[in-house]
Amino acid sequence: MKAGGAGSTAVRTGLGIYDYAHPLVAPSQWAELTRPGTPLDWVVLNVAAGPGVRPDPHCLQAAGRLRDGGVRVLGHLDLAHGTRPYADLLGDAHRHLDWYRVDGFLLERCPADRAALPEVRRLATTLRALREDAYLVLGHGCHPHPGYAENADQLLTFRGPWTEYRWSQVAEWTADYPADRFCHVVHGVPRGHLEEALRIARWQGAGTVYLTDRTDRGGQENPWETMPGHWDDIVSRVGTGVSE
Repeated sequence: MKAGGAGSTAVRTGLGIYDYAHPLVAPSQWAELTRPGTPLDWVVLNVAAGPGVRPDPHCLQAAGRLRDGGVRVLGHLDLAHGTRPYADLLGDAHRHLDWYRVDGFLLERCPADRAALPEVRRLATTLRALREDAYLVLGHGCHPHPGYAENADQLLTFRGPWTEYRWSQVAEWTADYPADRFCHVVHGVPRGHLEEALRIARWQGAGTVYLTDRTDRGGQENPWETMPGHWDDIVSRVGTGVSE
């Protein structure tokens, strides 16, 4: 395992809430996010594979409570690996901003190759024109071409199961950037391996994590939509920093 941007120092780690179920379906877990002291870097609002077709009162309430608590709320934009029309993406962005007053966007299923970089850069520039201080997370799920790092606040460079994460390696170019530029989301993490997973994230230089014991059951379920069974344990461990 190659050390990332902050492998040998104390790294402050926060939580990125990646894809919770709709607030109407899971009101208690959304309410849990507003508990004072929860180390949240951002929460993604995914109404209906995006902003939906009309303002949703449950999402309005959930987003408002988070914002009132000083939590960054990101709108979900699905780039579909670069296949979605630019106009559709901008339409979704406008709805997220107009209806839910989001603080930025998760650009999910973002392309990772060099060829798609100009179009992603164009979209990022436009989103920041719509909201000057928009916080942008590029949801690659893998290590992209290094050029993407200059077009976002954060890159999601691992998305997958614990069985892969525990043996994963970080791209060497990430060492040129601080830990707050990278995020890892991992499912299927047993309670007894939480500290190990955090050590991997910190060693690889990822400042934002989401670690859940939920699994995708072979691709049949969304492991991110339900709060982890060891949520309290994660909250107590994350944000404290660990020296390697």
